[in-house]
Amino acid sequence: MDDAGEKEKRAGRRLWTIAAVVFSLLVLSIFIGRYPRPFLTPLSALIDNELARSLVFHLRLPRILMAFLLGTVLSASGAVFQMIFRNPLVDSGFLGVSQGAAFGASLGIIYLGGTALGVQATAAAFAFLGLAASYFIARRIRWGDWVFRLVLAGISVAALFSAGTGILKYLADPLKHLPDITFWLLGGLWAVTWPDFWQVLPVAGAGLAVMFLMRWRLNLLSMRDETAFSLGLAPGRERIVLLSAAVAATAVLVSKAGQVTWVGLIIPHIARRVVGADAQQMVPASIFIGGIFVLFCDDLARAVLSGEIPLGILTSLFGTVIFIVLLSTRRLRLKA
Repeated sequence: MDDAGEKEKRAGRRLWTIAAVVFSLLVLSIFIGRYPRPFLTPLSALIDNELARSLVFHLRLPRILMAFLLGTVLSASGAVFQMIFRNPLVDSGFLGVSQGAAFGASLGIIYLGGTALGVQATAAAFAFLGLAASYFIARRIRWGDWVFRLVLAGISVAALFSAGTGILKYLADPLKHLPDITFWLLGGLWAVTWPDFWQVLPVAGAGLAVMFLMRWRLNLLSMRDETAFSLGLAPGRERIVLLSAAVAATAVLVSKAGQVTWVGLIIPHIARRVVGADAQQMVPASIFIGGIFVLFCDDLARAVLSGEIPLGILTSLFGTVIFIVLLSTRRLRLKA
């Protein structure tokens, strides 16, 4: 008991340290950009330059908050997926959500004129369709346990939507639609404004709250159904609640940000190394570290070059490097 209490206290101290880093990076990000000078905006410019103040408040601040929210949701969703499916190599796109969103966005770009509302609506709709299709196919499979059936269904739906996106790219106008599809698939927050942030906040915030409040159940839901039933749980119903929250929050953010990969895969592993595998500490750590990771990548995306680097490229680059380091230093695991 003493060892367990000491571990919990140590994890709590580390969480507070991570929270302090989050706050510091959020404040620092306000001063990172290309105007009025590259990289760091001096405080005097915000005091004396009205255009700089307007840029920070109307463009930079909503983008900072959206980047942080995107990181928190993708990381929390990845942690939920990895524990529910007892598989350390899945993330929030596991049930065809990201691939469905990509297919829907491609449809919106080609057939709805590429308007922001049309792209976001079709991306969100097909993200939810990815979840529904995975669930329906899993129910039709007659062998294997529920988790295994959902794994197979998710892989199938993701592949189907990826093939559909490839067909749409082939059919797209190479001068008008194809560049828009390709750029959306790279991911980025260059067009985010306050209305965009307020549009996604209710659903993303509600999904994040469900995942946070139910985090203590994840330790039990990661067990096999027989064990969960013996402890008085209704694992099927609780898994559906958590999966729905994760997918809904991911869908609305992906519809705005495009494909931002690797976040939900690697961040939960980092969180486990920092605070341990207990979901009560691991999920908050994933939320904080994920927000730090995506916000850091977005700061680089808008500050390093005069032409913005797509956010998805940076998350993939850093995510791949981190994943290789994780694989080479310690075996991936779900239990402490």
